[in-house]
Amino acid sequence: MTDQLDPMPTDWQRALAVVAHPDDLEYGCAAAVAAWTDAGREVGYVLATRGEAGIDTIEPARCGPLREKEQRASAAVVGVSTVEFLDHRDGVIEYGTGLRRDIAAAIRKHRPELVVTLNHRDTWGGVAWNTPDHVAVGRAVLDAAGDAGNRWIFPELAEQGLQPWNGVRWVAVAGSSSPTHAVDATEGLERSVRSLLEHRSYIEVLTDEDPETYCRDFLTGNARSAAGRFGGRPAVTFELFPR
Repeated sequence: MTDQLDPMPTDWQRALAVVAHPDDLEYGCAAAVAAWTDAGREVGYVLATRGEAGIDTIEPARCGPLREKEQRASAAVVGVSTVEFLDHRDGVIEYGTGLRRDIAAAIRKHRPELVVTLNHRDTWGGVAWNTPDHVAVGRAVLDAAGDAGNRWIFPELAEQGLQPWNGVRWVAVAGSSSPTHAVDATEGLERSVRSLLEHRSYIEVLTDEDPETYCRDFLTGNARSAAGRFGGRPAVTFELFPR
């Protein structure tokens, strides 16, 4: 695909990013988040799990709190102070009404105009298979953006003080193999590297490379690969779904 990418909308003030695991946003779009917070916009993070099943050498009871701590530090690097967890089990998230309800509740609570998630399709493009957790959460986010505004879906949320929110204008999917829009990563790229590097406990078991070299090469390579479709500028790409 060689079509040029459109710039992401900027006429909004509040975004909510909802993904499955600690580090999903850092691999997917932290440079964009840095650009948004630099411009004075609010961004909050909601994670379905604490990533407790992600490190084979650390049992979940210890891994979950460790990865939560790393996620909060990682978010702070790009200007995000709101980080919440839904406490679904890592590795076995199921798409369904329970997940949709939890995400709709988060959307009602935070009342964003832009919702961000990660690739919800079966692959990353080609034969690179996606994980079930990413697929389940991504699909549920797309649905919950509508659920959040319908008072007759999950009426118990209103009883809990979470009134319907019809203000979601877009859902932006990072890591999509069919991107339509992009954010210039020039200013935020260095901080995105530092943000991903906060997930050191995970990265150190993932690769034998020097962690900083690994993070820099991965994120810089992704950003540069989009430059040809975005005026020669390194970019974070999204598939944008207007609502």
